[in-house]
Amino acid sequence: MDEENVTIPSAGLRLAGVVRTPAGLQPRERRSAFLVLHGFGSNKNSQNVLAPCKMLEELGYVTLRFDMRGCGESDGEHGRVICLEQVEDTGNALGFLSQHPAVLPDRIAVIGTSFGGAVAVYAAGIDRRIAAVISNGGWGDGERKFRGQHATPETWARFTAMLAEGRAHRERTGQSLMVPRYDIVPIPTKLRDDLAGRAVQMFPPGTIAMFPAETAQSMFDFRADDVVGQIAPRPLLLLHSANDSVTPTEQSIEMFRRAGQPTELHLFSGVDHFMFAEDSARVWGVVQNWLATYFPARAVAGADALRSTA
Repeated sequence: MDEENVTIPSAGLRLAGVVRTPAGLQPRERRSAFLVLHGFGSNKNSQNVLAPCKMLEELGYVTLRFDMRGCGESDGEHGRVICLEQVEDTGNALGFLSQHPAVLPDRIAVIGTSFGGAVAVYAAGIDRRIAAVISNGGWGDGERKFRGQHATPETWARFTAMLAEGRAHRERTGQSLMVPRYDIVPIPTKLRDDLAGRAVQMFPPGTIAMFPAETAQSMFDFRADDVVGQIAPRPLLLLHSANDSVTPTEQSIEMFRRAGQPTELHLFSGVDHFMFAEDSARVWGVVQNWLATYFPARAVAGADALRSTA
């Protein structure tokens, strides 16, 4: 496995990334590739990124994992996580990866977890260069998602008051109101305790704890539901925990309802929101079977997608 640290230009910023090419790649051979997107306030070294990278590389794909602007080692205002800006970063990363000599430029897919899953769906809905999509625990309607995450009248009132105060604070001061991550996306105490034992994997160094209120507003306004139907006839795989304690399971169900074909939805019992990091053989089995059917690493049977770069 060859690994290369790269710098991706995006909107005048530099994004930090890592390209890996699979073992056994022949000279001048090109393979299908994946952009692997991290989750909310995380970075390219989270286990929800490293685990799918490992699986994909073992199957023969080229992978590019990278830090979105404002995250990890990338340029940008630290903690400023804006959905449509991440969609832009994804498109620029795709353009960058398409120039790699080991990559088939028309066979680049996107995989993401949670926030990254939502960004992956939206990016593919508006950018036909993306050849296939895998969304794990993603969401299609920010307002409806937040209503599920802040389910009681009291918690919903606190959340919407925070959004309003964020807008008012910026108008008064010209500065962002900073809010804790769990005030935006609650994670149940039990799941937090479970994750604490593997803090390096789930919340690697550089994970963001405080965000501007504009981040929550951008998520509230984000609607991958509106564009998921435009992905077809490119293949889409939606994965979700059957009892997700972070992102309501109905989010992937609704995206499936709105999507064209070919689209598959798989709900898994016995795992929770961070199921890529749980390294479930059942989950990986579904992903691998789907890849073999819809998006194999070698695009041309018998020829291993051998193409001259001359």
